[in-house]
Amino acid sequence: MEQLPFLEKVEEKVRLRKFDKNVQENELKWHFDEQDRLITPTHKTDWQFQMDNELPIDLKEGKEIFIPQGVYHRIIKGSGDLELKVKFLD
Repeated sequence: MEQLPFLEKVEEKVRLRKFDKNVQENELKWHFDEQDRLITPTHKTDWQFQMDNELPIDLKEGKEIFIPQGVYHRIIKGSGDLELKVKFLD
């Protein structure tokens, strides 16, 4: 099983994910998920988010991003750690 590039704490339908500032960029791969979700950065950061066939966008503290099931996306490394809330939608 492939190791994920983040640490995760699960709280019911919300997961808190922390990407370490030392994560290698090649670990942040394009992928898709089997379930709709919302991601929300929990602090100010210069990391970015990109969906397939779209330009990268800045991750802004408290701003939710909807990721539809089956859509390729990725995180683009910035400086410092990145912490996200990930909420799975039914």
